Amino acid sequence: MHHFNETFIQLLILLAVSMFVIALAKKLNQPYSIALVIVGLLLGVTNIPFLEEAETYITQSHVFQAVIISLFLPILLGDATLKLPFSHLRAQSKPVLALAFGGTLLSFLLIAGASYYVLDLPIVVAFTFAALMSATDPISVISIFKSLGVPKSVVTIIEGESLFNDGIAVVLFQISSIYLLSYMEMGWAGIGSGLWLFLKFAVGGIAIGGVLGYLFSQLIRFYDDYPLEIGFSMLLFFGSFFIAEHFHVSGVIAVVVSGLIFGSYGARIGMSETTQMNIHSFWDVVTLIANSLIFLMIGLEIKHVDFSDKWLLIAAAILIVLLGRTIALYASVAFLRNFPGSWKAILNWGGLKGSLSIALALSLPSSFEGRDDVLVLTFSVVLFSLLVQGLTIKPLVLKLGLGAGDKAKA
Repeated sequence: MHHFNETFIQLLILLAVSMFVIALAKKLNQPYSIALVIVGLLLGVTNIPFLEEAETYITQSHVFQAVIISLFLPILLGDATLKLPFSHLRAQSKPVLALAFGGTLLSFLLIAGASYYVLDLPIVVAFTFAALMSATDPISVISIFKSLGVPKSVVTIIEGESLFNDGIAVVLFQISSIYLLSYMEMGWAGIGSGLWLFLKFAVGGIAIGGVLGYLFSQLIRFYDDYPLEIGFSMLLFFGSFFIAEHFHVSGVIAVVVSGLIFGSYGARIGMSETTQMNIHSFWDVVTLIANSLIFLMIGLEIKHVDFSDKWLLIAAAILIVLLGRTIALYASVAFLRNFPGSWKAILNWGGLKGSLSIALALSLPSSFEGRDDVLVLTFSVVLFSLLVQGLTIKPLVLKLGLGAGDKAKA
């Protein structure tokens, strides 16, 4: 019991630090996720006695890393799906699907190939790294976009792409890190098995999410009691994630599908305005806490990453990821008519890597050969994308005339 109290106090200290940072960032009108990463970096580099234990716990404990994936993923995904109106998603379905499916797979293959041939990484490491790099994380970008008044369509595209490509990236990650070698030995049959596994993961996730989303939407019709309905929404997100994982299909995809159904169909048939407002507020708070710990953790992790003599490798990896994203993005929206060039530029530069990539990289077992390489590269790319891309997206939006008050509203 004593040990648990100690641990809990450590977490509280970190939560206090992150809340203080967020409060400050909001006052200065800056994206808080980037502020947290910077503070985490500073804490990681300096030694502050009473924070030592908390930092070690967060960055080294396997329990905490397991918690991150199984607790934070359903929260972050559930929250994002609840807030994304299905009508907006349907209006932008072509670019969202083109980017989420075509773009993700293409960038995965490009980055994997380049990592194998150019960076000389072992093939499993190359594919695992590529899978981590095909997930985008729009948390910081969306807050910047909203504060600048970027057209709703662009916000919807980047949000929709990120929701679906998270699911796809997790499946690619599982295939790459666990099954890749055995499939490669099978030759062409292996490609078939890989595709079959991919479909099973995806379709299974969609089915479980769909059924649960529908059932819970029906359930809330009988109540107009927002604390209870918030409880149901928690059950729905965690339930769909763990039930899907139990059946070895994609928990991420299950949460996304169940959240979309619950947030659109469920809200339409069973939520009063009061309930909708309260459910959104509740998930806002929970997401803020989850994000604050994840982004602080990304910064703290720097202590345990050995960068020495890897600078060239890191620079090359960042370049490969940027090129992979650019080629994949322009190729996948090439067939869309009337798709403004300025949108492409913003979507390309705004495809930041973030918490999901780090959480997945940390979930690799210590027996995974090349785990350190994957961590160093993933960590470096995420830092680059949050700090360099995250801090330059605002000037880019303004330069392209996509902010509010500009005539370019689409």
